[in-house]
Parts: sequence; structure tokens; C-alpha cells
Amino acid sequence: MTMTPEDATRFASNLDELVGAVEEILLGKNRVIRLAFTALLSEGHLLLEDVPGTGKTSLARAMAQSVAGTSNRVQFTPDLLPGDITGVSVYDQRSGAFEFHPGPVFANIVLADEINRASPKTQSALLEVMEEGQVTVDGQTHRVDRPFMVIATQNPVEQAGTYRLPEAQLDRFLMRTSIGYPDHASTIRILEGTDQRAHDHRVQSRLDADQIVEMAALARTVYVDPTINDYVSRLVDATRTATEVRLGVSVRGALSLVRAAKTHAAGRGRHYVVPDDVKALAEPVLAHRLILDPEAEFDGVTASNLIAQVLIETPPPSARQAG
Repeated sequence: MTMTPEDATRFASNLDELVGAVEEILLGKNRVIRLAFTALLSEGHLLLEDVPGTGKTSLARAMAQSVAGTSNRVQFTPDLLPGDITGVSVYDQRSGAFEFHPGPVFANIVLADEINRASPKTQSALLEVMEEGQVTVDGQTHRVDRPFMVIATQNPVEQAGTYRLPEAQLDRFLMRTSIGYPDHASTIRILEGTDQRAHDHRVQSRLDADQIVEMAALARTVYVDPTINDYVSRLVDATRTATEVRLGVSVRGALSLVRAAKTHAAGRGRHYVVPDDVKALAEPVLAHRLILDPEAEFDGVTASNLIAQVLIETPPPSARQAG
């Protein structure tokens, strides 16, 4: 089954509604909000690298409200335990059996705030649920509701007392981006609304959780031409052979880029992927999966710059075919 043009038009209209609803709370951040919903509808997770006070919690809460879903926030600290996230089994003396008490991960959208402040053991508690949509406690498997998305944050400036996210964990995030500070006009509008506290703002739900699941299934049916797959493969290969890179993009990264490009195309009202969809998402989907050579990092090379260079040097299908 392949998405029809009518399906694509309806998909784009629904996505525009969701983005517009959240933009009422997060002023002037259309691109970041659209990326976040692209991750949600691609059944992926989002990593936000941002300084405190830029609206990360507001984004997660507003997204959950717009889809009539649930949201939980977990503040990661060095003493946080895996059970504090996934839940624990507690012995019930009346029934004489262990009863599972679900943790905050059992929500549609989970904000893992300052994820790099927790120990690697606690960070790894998210690996199973992010990849498989379930948690296993005392040998019992418990599935989380759909849709399910983790929005994790880390402060790129303050690194004291933090644990670097392992590569396996980074690879589980579909995208990495940042919200950043609002522009001047948006800041003025925010200041004009200081009579109302941030958590008092509520977004009216536009769709329910089941409709989001249906949209995610529909996004998977967007047509991808073989030349697009070839283009993605060449981009990924270029990251692996670059002299500045110690470890290039994994196969999971290539699959993630195609999956996100499908959702991006549908969000633009198209039932097929074009090279521009791949280009638009290459940096947020691929950059965090690269491990640069220490000498290149010392020389000022960044993963984002390297992805931009790879996009310039790797011709898209049309240019390749024309040649």
C-alpha cells in the first residue's frame, strides 16, 4: 500500500494544525516544533541540546496536550535509579503477590530532563523502552501506550557532574536539535504575557492518540524511489570515509533518515520523497551519530559542519542522473 495524494494532503493539514497549536505556546519556533512532530510521527525520539529556560518542558507538555495524550517529566540526577523511571514491583501483603507500579515512562510523551546527569546504568534503563516500546521488570514485560516518544535534554554548556551519553544511546534518538532563544519579536510577545504563568497555558487538543498512531502508520506508506535510497546510502558512506570521522553513521541512522524523510514529505503534502526531504533532515538525523577524530575536533570541525560538507560533495539523484 502506498500513500495517495489525497492522504498526503490530509496528513499535511493535520500536521499544520498540531504545529500551529504548539506554536501558540512556543512562539517563533515553527521549525523546531515541526521537527519534534516529525520525530513523533516517525515513531522516533528527540534529543534537545539546550541551555535552561528555553521552553523544553513547555514543548513536551504542549505536544501531549495537542494530541490529547499524557506527559511526564523526569529530572535526571546522579542518584536517580532505573526503577525510578521504569517502575518497580511492590509486595502486596493482602494479596500475597508482587504488584507492578508503573514509573513515569508510562506516558505518551516523556521529558527526560538533563539526561546526562544520571549514571550510565540509569540512562540505559531507557534503551529498551525507546527501541521496543516496553519495559521488563522482574522478568515481566509491560508495554507502554502508543504513541510514545522520549524528549531528552542535555545542557551543552555545563558539563560538571555529567555522564556522556554512550553511542548506543545516542543512536536511539531519531533527531538531535535545539530550541534556542526566541527572536526579538517573539520575546516581546512573551514579555507581554507575563501576567500568566507558563504552566497555566493549555493547548486545545487537535487530534487524539489513536489518530496520531494512524498518521504514523500512514507516513510509512510514502513512496521512496530507489534513487533516493541510493542517495541516502551514498551520504552515509561519505560520513564513514571522511578523514575527520572516527565512526560514521550506522545502518540505523540511514534507516532513520529515510523514515523521517517520509514523514517530512507527507507533512509537505507529497506522497513521495524528494532529495530536498533528505537534505532538510540530514543534519538533525545524522550529526549526533558521528564520532569525530580528536584532532579534527581540536581543529574546530563539528559534526554539523561535516554533514553540510557531505551534502555539498554528494550529488542528489537528479544531478547524478543528468551527469
